[in-house]
Amino acid sequence: MLAARAAATDEVPVGAVVVRDGAIVGRGCNQPIAGNDPTAHAEIMAMRDAGRTLGNYRLADCDLYVTLEPCVMCSGAIMHARIRRVIYGARDPKTGACGSAIDLFAQPQLNHHTAVSGGLLADESVALLQDFFARRRGKN
Repeated sequence: MLAARAAATDEVPVGAVVVRDGAIVGRGCNQPIAGNDPTAHAEIMAMRDAGRTLGNYRLADCDLYVTLEPCVMCSGAIMHARIRRVIYGARDPKTGACGSAIDLFAQPQLNHHTAVSGGLLADESVALLQDFFARRRGKN
């Protein structure tokens, strides 16, 4: 599991895949700490991988599955990539940009409108995050 891979390297446990025609074409997990890269969120890494796999930065026929609601940065990249649909697990009330803190995808003036649905395997996603942060607090 990609989120568990992130947690194993002390990154926030978020994993993402890009799917086209039922096949995974891109995979990613959080790695901003390891890569000293603030843009290395799971969604970005999965879209970069999908772009390389498909030979195109436009991912119009693709869906993105991610364990945590995308942030503003990732939502912007999702729109620019023309991702067809985002399906996420856990809501992120502090930074979620799919309706929790803000809803970028509902802005009518934007030229691309990705369909968004949340709650897929939400309990499992929330448990991963809660366990990770509980362990992190225990270390401090």
